[in-house]
Amino acid sequence: MRQRESAICIRTTDYSETSQVVHFFTRGWGAVRLLAKGTKRPKSKSGGPIDLLCEGDLVFSASSRETLGTLIEFTESVSHGELRRDSARLNAGLYMIELVGAMMSEGDPHPEVYDLLHNALARLAQDDAPVPAVLAYFQWRLLRHVGLLGDMTACVSCGRRIGGGDRPARNVYFSGAQGGLLCAACEGAETDKHRLAPAALAGTAALAAVEAGRKVTLPAKQADAVNRLLAYHIAYQVGHPLKMARHAIG
Repeated sequence: MRQRESAICIRTTDYSETSQVVHFFTRGWGAVRLLAKGTKRPKSKSGGPIDLLCEGDLVFSASSRETLGTLIEFTESVSHGELRRDSARLNAGLYMIELVGAMMSEGDPHPEVYDLLHNALARLAQDDAPVPAVLAYFQWRLLRHVGLLGDMTACVSCGRRIGGGDRPARNVYFSGAQGGLLCAACEGAETDKHRLAPAALAGTAALAAVEAGRKVTLPAKQADAVNRLLAYHIAYQVGHPLKMARHAIG
């Protein structure tokens, strides 16, 4: 049965001299792996090889999770050429699609994640985009959506509120196993943990405020610290650091 979906290319591998295996993230079908026959020919229906990050209208024939589906047609609408002219923007975009590929299962639709990725890539393409902040917000929202991020305003063990008041909290840790913050009294029980620098704690507070509907800014120093924290958490969850993390995150 043919399916038609809005799609973003998140991974490609060569299949033969003329064909590719292309991983798309679609809005209504989730992640799909498709055999794209003849796409490396200049006169193919796609106009040549399908590139990472490109978006468009996808027509495909789905198959089981153990076998490849078949790409019937892909009409590109957005190439994201702007990202390819700036290494920081490109690396952030490539990290985002690698993260989606690592977190999203095949055939499991998450339209909210599709919209999050689509909007994040569009924001990266804008001249005034604060790249570290866009990336931090993307990681935060994705982890929240898949249920791997805790309250981030209180200790996940005892519930004591962290931050706020006149004095900043000290000796605050993040636990990959617990997916949230640990206060000084509770951190000793966890062996795998990441100590939060003041910039990271301030950044998590800012992102929590955004979630609560308040308008706040996320300075580059705080965004960088949050990105490193969330990349650690992601590596813990998937069992290894993502390949693009060291390029995208300072």
